Amino acid sequence: MAKLQPGDPAPAFEAADQEGRTVKLSDFKGRKVFVYFYPKANTSG
Repeated sequence: MAKLQPGDPAPAFEAADQEGRTVKLSDFKGRKVFVYFYPKANTSG
């Protein structure tokens, strides 16, 4: 996958939220979205 540049549209994705529910980017179509994640959250690394 190519690296995104500022202003590029985000690719379609889904992930679990803090409650373990699956959410998709398309669930927020037409709204501004800020995605914040911890790549090593809850790990020893």
